[in-house]
Amino acid sequence: MKMTGAQILMECLLEMDVDTIFGYPGGAILNVYDELYRYKDKIRHILTSHEQGAAHAADGYARASGKVGVCFATSGPGATNLVTGIATAYMDSVPVVAITCNVAKPLLGKDSFQEVDIAGITMPITKHNFIVKDVEYLAETIRRAFKIAREGRPGPVLVDITKDATGNSCDFKPLTKTQREKAKVLVKSHPEIDKKSIDTVLRLIEKSKKPMIFAGGGVVISEASQKLLTFAEKIDAPVCDSLMGKGSFPGNHELYTGMLGMHGTKTSNYAVSECDLLIACGVRFSDRVTGNAKKFASHAKIVHFDIDPAEINKNIFTDASIIGDVGDILDALNEKLTQKDHKDWIRHVFDYKARFPMTVPQTKGLNGPQIVEEIYRQTKGEAVICTEVGQHQMWAAQYYRYTKPRTFLSSGGLGTMGYGLGACIGAQIARPDKQVINIAGDGCFRMNLIELMTAAREKLPIIVVVVDNRVLGMVRQWQTLFYNKRYSATVLDEETDFVKIAEGMGAKAKEVKDGKEFSEALKEALASKVPYVIDCRIDCDEKVWPMVAPGASIEEVFTEEDLKEKES
Repeated sequence: MKMTGAQILMECLLEMDVDTIFGYPGGAILNVYDELYRYKDKIRHILTSHEQGAAHAADGYARASGKVGVCFATSGPGATNLVTGIATAYMDSVPVVAITCNVAKPLLGKDSFQEVDIAGITMPITKHNFIVKDVEYLAETIRRAFKIAREGRPGPVLVDITKDATGNSCDFKPLTKTQREKAKVLVKSHPEIDKKSIDTVLRLIEKSKKPMIFAGGGVVISEASQKLLTFAEKIDAPVCDSLMGKGSFPGNHELYTGMLGMHGTKTSNYAVSECDLLIACGVRFSDRVTGNAKKFASHAKIVHFDIDPAEINKNIFTDASIIGDVGDILDALNEKLTQKDHKDWIRHVFDYKARFPMTVPQTKGLNGPQIVEEIYRQTKGEAVICTEVGQHQMWAAQYYRYTKPRTFLSSGGLGTMGYGLGACIGAQIARPDKQVINIAGDGCFRMNLIELMTAAREKLPIIVVVVDNRVLGMVRQWQTLFYNKRYSATVLDEETDFVKIAEGMGAKAKEVKDGKEFSEALKEALASKVPYVIDCRIDCDEKVWPMVAPGASIEEVFTEEDLKEKES
């Protein structure tokens, strides 16, 4: 049957099981939006306030659901406004398909109105990207884009379509029912797991007296959380995680030691520094995790499981590795493992947990950990938590105990301020059965707060908790500790009223200054069926503890008490 490019695009999106698109229209993509009007009963379109919000919403939708997120933008500035969101998804291995439309083919390369080489711009931050100039190739390209976004290590794919390709017609052959079902299945494209590598790792586990497991985002992506739990209990090893690994292992399990790295727990940092075998599952050994790479886990044999061969020996040299899907690797190991007993090592690590607990500081007024602890208490640990980037992000990682995967959504690799609200919208649409909460800093919140209009229009019951210290908190913390308190450009001393802004955009809002006020406001917000903003005023010099100084070994982790003792 003959169809226009815009019709073919809609049909291909339905083939790929797409039910929601986040976007913003414009001239070059008008043919697509005109067709989308006819498909509105089959595909929900969320009109965001800015294209960056659309990219972050597609990202949040993908992280919360495990499906591919989709966003639309027009040519020129519409397309370039997606770039930060695409880079965010790329760094954190999130499957997103970004569809942009460019000027007509005869106008390409002529500095035409709103023309930009978006494929060239996004080449370093996508798994792959395409330029479709002929409608004949559109269906094949869209199908390939979704396959690439999902297979192996997931990531964003961009498809740029010229306007004439969306308006021209050609014969379209839809996928058969069997082909459609096959296309919807998440592809795990990787080589067969090497049996010799499995045997090598089993021997290392057999010899180990002090094993430690480090879980990352790969466990979440692989849906391998239950397999990791079985593995940890079989080898009787403590488990720490990365920021992206939150929820990959139950945060309330007795073997869990907390986050590793710059703002990780003393227990995790000390245990990794003392273990004789470190088993890293689906991690990329970020510098924020390893600290001084030359001193990282210096007493241990290091084993690395990852689907991406490029990650092996990239940041940390390993003694053994297995390439493949983390879930498949854990299945192969669990099948052959016998029950281990490392009670002396476990007792030693538990002693650290007892000596260095993550307790909520008692301060006058509100503080970040207290806010997160109260959110955890009132939601019973069942919410989906999104964050912006900064101190509040670390407090959310430290004090909310994540027991399930896909319940902590945060920009880990790129560290994108302004990410959380868009992601919160995408996650709430993906998971209408869950309460979704965005924990933000005031510096981040003001970057993309216009997306409150999107949430209000869609009547989404999201909650935004603004940890408001009127400074760029994490940067100020570094300025305090390492720049002799020279607070250059980090004081946000404007008289902005977030409550009035939120109410003006259609949300409910309240300002709070102490624990009782916050508890009451949160209770009211949880009962609300519309977006709700809680502006929490905290002291500008609240800090995230523990901390590892840049360039230091993770075993040099220190707290405020350690710092005061050293200074005295």
